[in-house]
Amino acid sequence: MDRLEVGRLTEVMSEHPILVTGATGKSGRRVVRQLRDKGLPVRAASRTGACVFDWRDRRTWDTALEGVRSVYLVQLDGTKLVRPFLERAVRHGVRRVVLASGRGIDDPHYVKDSGGVLDGIRDSEAAVRESGLEWTISRPGWFAQNFSEGFFADAVRSGELRLPAGDGAASFVDAEDIAAVLTDGRHAGETYEVSGPRAVTLAEAVATISEATGRAIRYVPLSAEAYVAELVRQGWPPADARAFADVIEPLREGRDAHVSDGVLRALGRPARTFAEFAASTAAQGGWPA
Repeated sequence: MDRLEVGRLTEVMSEHPILVTGATGKSGRRVVRQLRDKGLPVRAASRTGACVFDWRDRRTWDTALEGVRSVYLVQLDGTKLVRPFLERAVRHGVRRVVLASGRGIDDPHYVKDSGGVLDGIRDSEAAVRESGLEWTISRPGWFAQNFSEGFFADAVRSGELRLPAGDGAASFVDAEDIAAVLTDGRHAGETYEVSGPRAVTLAEAVATISEATGRAIRYVPLSAEAYVAELVRQGWPPADARAFADVIEPLREGRDAHVSDGVLRALGRPARTFAEFAASTAAQGGWPA
């Protein structure tokens, strides 16, 4: 994109509210904050809040899209709603869409996908590319914030992370970097696979968190069968327990250990390390007590 195009896009973004769906989520709320820090008007949409948006209630779509020219989309897993939403967005005059997608969708062996999540994500990406809009797609790997506010936060709080991940490693990416890539308006037609700068094992991750927080946290590797049995004893339906164990499989197999250059390409700087994420979260009081 040349400088004149960037200038026109910035003008459009500054005159019209930017719709951010999933505005209370890990990446969504950071996108909202970073856009507002740039002085841009934001319409923060979620199922609760000032702008009500529900993927499954199409009556909420038009109100959210009114007067909008740019949209940041967090899709609803297991659905194919991005395509009809974008058709409606075009009718409302939207010009640009940024999609939060996922790493590994091009690899049929990446994860057991009994719920059809990957199929939905692939359809969403295709819909974005075929929409006729200016678009950018981000494909982040495992969020570092899963340890502080996501899947693993309760275990970190308890001091013991028990998972069927073996000694597998992942290049965990800081959601602040994800948001920075998504809020940069210079990259039309680009797909960025986003990761941290180095893969770390879960044992290394909890050791880093322990150092940052001054609390003892340990990682206990389990077999998939033992993990499923633990979840069932905690009250999980067996099918849901097995599905969550399947989600962990890419970690165990090291399928997210590779490092991608999306942050460097998009922002011109290295991605934040897991240690930087842990220290920053500790400084902000963001670790579960």
